[in-house]
Amino acid sequence: MLKSSSLNFVYYSAFVMLLPRRALFVGAFQHSTSNHLRHRHNTLRPLRDLFSASPTSRSSSSSSSSDNPKKKYVPEIPPLEDPSSFPSWSYEPRDYFQYELIYQSKISNARVGRIHTPHGIIDTPGFVAVATNGALKGLDFRQADEAGQQLVFCNSYHLLLQPGPEVIEEAGGLHKFINRPNRPLITDSGGFQVFSLAYGSVQESLESEGELKRAKKNKRKDQNKPSPVKVTEDGVYFSSYRDGRKIFLTPESTVEAQKSYGADIIIPLDQLPPYHIDRQKLLESVDRSHRWEARSLRKHLEDVKQQAMYCVVHGGGDIELRTPSVDYLT
Repeated sequence: MLKSSSLNFVYYSAFVMLLPRRALFVGAFQHSTSNHLRHRHNTLRPLRDLFSASPTSRSSSSSSSSDNPKKKYVPEIPPLEDPSSFPSWSYEPRDYFQYELIYQSKISNARVGRIHTPHGIIDTPGFVAVATNGALKGLDFRQADEAGQQLVFCNSYHLLLQPGPEVIEEAGGLHKFINRPNRPLITDSGGFQVFSLAYGSVQESLESEGELKRAKKNKRKDQNKPSPVKVTEDGVYFSSYRDGRKIFLTPESTVEAQKSYGADIIIPLDQLPPYHIDRQKLLESVDRSHRWEARSLRKHLEDVKQQAMYCVVHGGGDIELRTPSVDYLT
């Protein structure tokens, strides 16, 4: 799978494989408790403006860094939130969104199931068509629906840049905007496309062993240009490929955008590391993704709107990181 020339294939395939799992929601609808993962509760300051490129810093400089200006300042990393800090009602089942188990293998525990959503049923495992800008390539939604297509994926990153969440919301939401009122939709956070600006396709990431695009070839004229992506604890900066404007994507702002879209399933913001990465950096990325997903969930719970938020398991190919990631997120 990693030899695919498309990052989308790897990312979405990993997501689809999560659908038949025992616990699909980030702290909602079904709940499992991890006995060995317990983290201190932390109340994070909300960001001020949706997609603002000038956020207020989460941490101020320490006195030691002011006394020694040459010393590199390392921002304080907030702890992971304890799952018990979320309201008890967030774990209660929802009659408008539920998972039905059809069959489970006694050998592999693989499951055949059915997800009931406000806009129809999703059989799992299943094929999820990607409608990047709200439109499929090669056929329209009528043809896809006639062929039995159930869940369709729309990319928040592209919809954010054009036409924008406010336009889609004014049109009555994504289902009406693309004229697919009776079938389920899913939108992502936009983070995947943002991080692919830095690392490119899977083939490019493998060939460069995780180096940024700008450093891939020494003879490129843009070699000394800064990375198009800047990651902070608050969120991630990037530039629009349409008009060059600076955009700041945060866990809170991507959830607000997906509330405007109104898809049945929404995804929290997470950090996508390259395939070739130092284990310590991978661990830091996993922890940051968990913090971002917890912030996304808190924003989602402010106004659920009959939507389900699905988690994104992290840890790369490291089972020692992926296992506690599953435990924490479910």
